[in-house]
Amino acid sequence: MTNISIVLYNTNTEELTKLIKSFTDYEESFNKIYVVDNSKKNTLEVFFKSFDFIKYIHNPSNPGFGAAHNLAIQKSIEDNAKYHFVVNPDIHFSEDVIGPMVAYMENNPDVGMMMPQILNEDGTVQNLPKLLPSLYSVLMRKFKKPSFIYNDFIEKYELRFVDNDMIYNAPILSGCFTLLNLGAVKKIGPYDDKFFMYFEDWDLSRRMHQKYKTIYFPNVSVYHGYHSGANRNKRLFKIFLNSAQTYFNKWGWFFDEERTKFNKETLNQFKK
Repeated sequence: MTNISIVLYNTNTEELTKLIKSFTDYEESFNKIYVVDNSKKNTLEVFFKSFDFIKYIHNPSNPGFGAAHNLAIQKSIEDNAKYHFVVNPDIHFSEDVIGPMVAYMENNPDVGMMMPQILNEDGTVQNLPKLLPSLYSVLMRKFKKPSFIYNDFIEKYELRFVDNDMIYNAPILSGCFTLLNLGAVKKIGPYDDKFFMYFEDWDLSRRMHQKYKTIYFPNVSVYHGYHSGANRNKRLFKIFLNSAQTYFNKWGWFFDEERTKFNKETLNQFKK
């Protein structure tokens, strides 16, 4: 059994139309979608009424991205689902992404978490698998200067040098489209709801990587409307800083032996 969750907050219905059409085209690949709406008003509920496979949950307390997905993940566990997809509302796709990903995880029980190839609307690849972050890497990604240092750094940190069609084990996967093995989630725990938004996917991916493989699976792809709100909105940038502080308080600001170990293991995959 495979379920899906989508978390909304004052979401554009044009985006939702593209997303739900994608799922409708491949309805046989999953069982149920939990839509958790963190908006103050439930005006989006009417949008989903005609879809039998969608369960709408109004959640106006808005506890954050990870905490809202945790509500749906818990319901999937209660449903006795085996797999659960976490999906952003700004996603759409034109091929069966769900079936091949579930089949791969079914054939590889040591995999706890997966993501497909993520594309921009123009078809270019978003470089979302990463090494475990340090404070230096977070600052470099934000400021991108000096360019002669940044270019070499980002090539390695975001694993841009790896062939686009290679399946590999990466310690950081993006939360915009993620497949979770619920048996693994029961052991390592769901999202840490101390993160309101940002870094919660990195934290979950890292905890999953400690005990399971966290796989980048470019055999299938989805389109993602990358907004990078923290770079343009002061409120979101403040949330980003708070989440960064939470992450490094948890895993270490400067000394992190596990980060060194996992990053070395990741890079060793690509040595010939």
